[in-house]
Amino acid sequence: RVVRLAMKVLIMVVFLGYVLILIMMPTNIFYLRWMPNILSRTHSTYFGQQGASLLIYAFPILFIATLSAFYSHLGTRGADRSDSRVQGRSSRYDSWKMPALVKGPLGIVSWIELALLTMFLALLVWSFSSYVHAMFANVAQEAIRVRERMWEVKLDSAALLLGLVGNICLAFLFFPVTRGSSVLHFIGVTSEASVKYHIWFGHITMALFTAHGLCYAIFWADTHQISEMIKWQKIGVSNVAGEISLLAGVVMWATAFQRIRRKMFELFFYSHYLYIIFVLFFVLHVGFSTACLMLPGFYLFLIDRYLRFLQSRRKIRLVCTRVLPCQAVELNFSKSPGLSYTPTSTAFLNVPSISKLQWHPFTITSSSNLDPDKLSIVVKSEGRWTKMLYEILSSSSPVERLEISLEGPYGPPSTNLLRHDMLVMISGGSGITPFISIIRELLFAANTATHKAPRILLICAFKKELDLAMLELLLPDSGTNLDISLLHLQIEAYVTREKETVKDDEELIRTVWLKPSTNDAPVSAVLGSRSWLWLGLIISSSVLIFLVLVGIITRYYIYPTERDSNGMYLDASRAALYVIFACVSIAASATGAFLWNKKQSSREVVQIQDMNAPTAASPGASGYGGDWELECLPRQTLIQSTNVHYGKRPDLKKIFMGIEASSIGVLASGPWKLRQDVAAICSSGSVANLHFQSISFSW
Repeated sequence: RVVRLAMKVLIMVVFLGYVLILIMMPTNIFYLRWMPNILSRTHSTYFGQQGASLLIYAFPILFIATLSAFYSHLGTRGADRSDSRVQGRSSRYDSWKMPALVKGPLGIVSWIELALLTMFLALLVWSFSSYVHAMFANVAQEAIRVRERMWEVKLDSAALLLGLVGNICLAFLFFPVTRGSSVLHFIGVTSEASVKYHIWFGHITMALFTAHGLCYAIFWADTHQISEMIKWQKIGVSNVAGEISLLAGVVMWATAFQRIRRKMFELFFYSHYLYIIFVLFFVLHVGFSTACLMLPGFYLFLIDRYLRFLQSRRKIRLVCTRVLPCQAVELNFSKSPGLSYTPTSTAFLNVPSISKLQWHPFTITSSSNLDPDKLSIVVKSEGRWTKMLYEILSSSSPVERLEISLEGPYGPPSTNLLRHDMLVMISGGSGITPFISIIRELLFAANTATHKAPRILLICAFKKELDLAMLELLLPDSGTNLDISLLHLQIEAYVTREKETVKDDEELIRTVWLKPSTNDAPVSAVLGSRSWLWLGLIISSSVLIFLVLVGIITRYYIYPTERDSNGMYLDASRAALYVIFACVSIAASATGAFLWNKKQSSREVVQIQDMNAPTAASPGASGYGGDWELECLPRQTLIQSTNVHYGKRPDLKKIFMGIEASSIGVLASGPWKLRQDVAAICSSGSVANLHFQSISFSW
């Protein structure tokens, strides 16, 4: 604990120093006093002027990421993944996590998110105003010197400062989409929850960069310098590279708006691969020294992306599926016993027979404690991709083997479930899937923990009675010997589009056994059971390799070339070399760590024999609207805890008013309108002791 506390303090000190640099960066004090002093002390034939930029902009964040990984490693050793907190103990920051904004373009925003967003916008305003003050101070003299009109000189300066402020936004753009980020894990934010931050940063960044490009285009057109648009300067800024980067960014930006993203997801998905062109030509445009400001975020993203690529090369062992009558299917994968994850974790699936490029996120419904050898994912047939998957697995002659790749799991550091007296979980449609993993985890905790598990109220809304079959997934398909009565579970199910139970013959849930290939591997962490330790080693070792390569090429190639030719080495060539070195460093470190862990895990994996069980109905697989087949006590207890309401929606405010508990955890998952209604009730203050959390995987 002492070591972790010291690491935490050190991380905070370094971060505050980095924030101070961002605040001082647009001032004359930084550029006229601090920067020259730093350059004089760091300039060498090994790193040149890039040494100062690496030290100031890149080193602090990469150091924080490395230390955060080691911090997380120490925190996972011997930790109880379900929760080890004292029941009823609330966090001092709970009030900051309550919704501050419910309606509006930003979505559901907590007070702490609103405060951080306000501070970030204040940083941008401060930077913009500081640059304006510095650049416009001598604008009259500059207009006379270059023989241009006053407004033209101001437009030229405004275009430059818009780009400089955009660089600050770009520095933060890739952090939220780094799924296995040690930084996000350190602050307790999942990559799924932080996607909205990426959207915010993306809109601000592209707005600034687009204005930057338009201002320069207007300036060049007015001053008859339109030829500047096709110039690629050997030294300094390359205009052509900037235009290519901006064009790629605008395409991504245009397809990322919600209306286009929802209706044409594939267009949005494929166009976002242009980020490679965007970043590469941005570096060539501004040069490596200026790009060092955004380098740390993108560097960490590249590490994560390459590790995901390595993990995706594995074909995962799909053991069996459960086909539900509501056009949903549960995929049951073999899992390495050493793989542990928290409830509400997600994984990304790729089925090459449907699409080799598309990866789709799904909630993991199994519990790593209750299901030590299995990982389950429920897929509801809603979009084109999921419909094709359902048709493959639900056909009368299903495939014997389905080739699937998986990335993940990704989840929160902890869920803090046991600190509440009561949990109220509200779902709509397939939004119930995160709650399946929570209920299974709490069932395990209730039977093994030393303190009492919280009471659970599950409020779930479905369109049709057939959708009630989703409740069958609350218990593992193999059953359980644990006492479900210790869970204190109450289920209120609402069928909104049917006013009474349908008495037709009910479809059973079918369990279909597949024949995995001997080459298929169980689901396991890409870096083994010590993922955070290995991630910290990858970050630190790759940075070290990068610095060595940069030092060698600068000292023994670039420096002699400049000395012999009495000129400057091409900025674009230098930047391209450094980008290649960064990629080589990441690939070498990550591949070495991956192969080492793959070799270690292959020794631990026990080969699973092919299962040739016939297709059969799973036990207790009848619907919730008619007569129930009571084959085992856990399912009988689950049935007795369920009330089904037809033809109406839940009156959430009335339900909350009737709940009495000192600490009530409220989780909402499902359609936007449902989560918005729950957030509005929690933020209104009409009911005390509510602690709200929204679960959304809708991009």
